[in-house]
Amino acid sequence: MQPPGHRDEEAVRRFIEHFALTFSDMGVPRMPSRVLAALLVAEDTGMTAAQISERLGVSPAAVSGAVRYLIHVGMAVREPAPGSRRDLYKAAESRTYTAMIRSGIYTRFADVVHEGVVAVGDETSQAGARLAELRDFFLFVQEEMSAAADRWEKMRQERHGG
Repeated sequence: MQPPGHRDEEAVRRFIEHFALTFSDMGVPRMPSRVLAALLVAEDTGMTAAQISERLGVSPAAVSGAVRYLIHVGMAVREPAPGSRRDLYKAAESRTYTAMIRSGIYTRFADVVHEGVVAVGDETSQAGARLAELRDFFLFVQEEMSAAADRWEKMRQERHGG
């Protein structure tokens, strides 16, 4: 048993792989999941692509594709490294992903599904009713997730003193 506050690098490595496996089961590609986990456990303010590559034992090309994916979906951010031409990658902060929720991602899904309702005629057919229920579900989820994001930000501010 490790003393409190002691970083167990073998446990960190196992966490990265377990996290990646779990996230890939949820549909996130495996390499971006591994990179995200590495960013989450980084003690520094960020990691360069070379540091990520070394940490995970993968090629720089694999890291490049993974960070591109993570930045695209809002799970990571890229910043210039001070005094260097390299970039630092960081896991997105809570405000980034709550902003992504508030941006209306589920409403966009609902809008696309509504196109399907219109394409099949209306909500009276079996296909139309199925699509309308999915559309309504996405609208419900958007409303609930936006409210949850608001509650999270309030709780986070209270926890961290503003």
